Amino acid sequence: MDKTNVLKVPHPFRGWATEVERVPNALVVPAESRSFQQQAGVLRSDGSYCAAAALWRKDQEITSAPEMPDGEPAHLPGRWLWGGVLWRHFGHFIVESTGRLWGLDAVDGPVDGVLFMPKSPKNGTELAGFQSDFLTQAGATPKVLIEPTRVDELLVPGQGLGIGRIVIGTNACKSFFNDRFAPDIKPDGPEKLYVSRSAIGPTKGALICETQFEHNLAEQGYETFHPQQNDIATQIARYRAARHVIASEGSAIHMFGLVARPEQKLAVIIRRKSKATKYIERHVRSFGGIDPVMINEVQRTWKPEDRKQPRFARGEPDYPAIQKKLIEHGFIEPGPDWPALTETEVLADLNKPDRPELVYRAVG
Repeated sequence: MDKTNVLKVPHPFRGWATEVERVPNALVVPAESRSFQQQAGVLRSDGSYCAAAALWRKDQEITSAPEMPDGEPAHLPGRWLWGGVLWRHFGHFIVESTGRLWGLDAVDGPVDGVLFMPKSPKNGTELAGFQSDFLTQAGATPKVLIEPTRVDELLVPGQGLGIGRIVIGTNACKSFFNDRFAPDIKPDGPEKLYVSRSAIGPTKGALICETQFEHNLAEQGYETFHPQQNDIATQIARYRAARHVIASEGSAIHMFGLVARPEQKLAVIIRRKSKATKYIERHVRSFGGIDPVMINEVQRTWKPEDRKQPRFARGEPDYPAIQKKLIEHGFIEPGPDWPALTETEVLADLNKPDRPELVYRAVG
């Protein structure tokens, strides 16, 4: 194990991302405030920085060496596994908070649980329901630290999943989810599933007139599924049951990717211009053994005037072109032509009377 304070970008096939460092008498130092890059992480007993505990995104560390805190830290007895940064955002949680769970299979002997530090300190020590449910399915007993804490023994698995090259996962990380994740949940649901974003609210980003798309797919035998309205166990059961999955591009596909199998087929309806799309594609291909059909038929992208980030974008889809692609790839049967959206329909869907502050404009 490289014990210098500078490590290279996590590599899925070699190096520190595939190793476990044992840190006796470790000091966990959570962030004091939320920011993109945070001084937070793990110090060794001699005060040196345990770089293997850092969270990387693409080619940069978004947690870096913290300063030695003042005063006497809290004490946590026992033997614990390092889980890293705990995200409340569903997609970031799946990709950036679960990539060290493979250590549960890699270490000798039992551990008392998995330690996390929150991305947002204001969230405190409580877990959101989906976080708790997910970690339970992974066989993990989580504990969230919000103050500097001395830990008798901390086992630090490398970052086996994340955003960037590591999105394809290390072999140990992929094996963990394939062999150990949610072993008791059986497939339960239809063979044709549409994973929708129409119910998540106008500020989260979705396809324009998505309910029209849902209606067209229902005529082809697809059940519309809103993952955020269902618990983790139900999501897993639905994803394991479906043979054909069509999904509006977004975080839910990362969840599908963890339980997907090569015999399934996935079509992703792209709704925005974002680098996140390629990471979704690579994640599903690597973990599920599926070559997803990426359908990019966005005519225009619309964003609220006061929100610049891609996640807020709403895509204006060319539904006739999407129909053609879905027929071509065997997801639906030929049938009556799906109508194109009119300008009136687009503007009516964007300009909701209950959200007058959201003023959209086309950006490309």
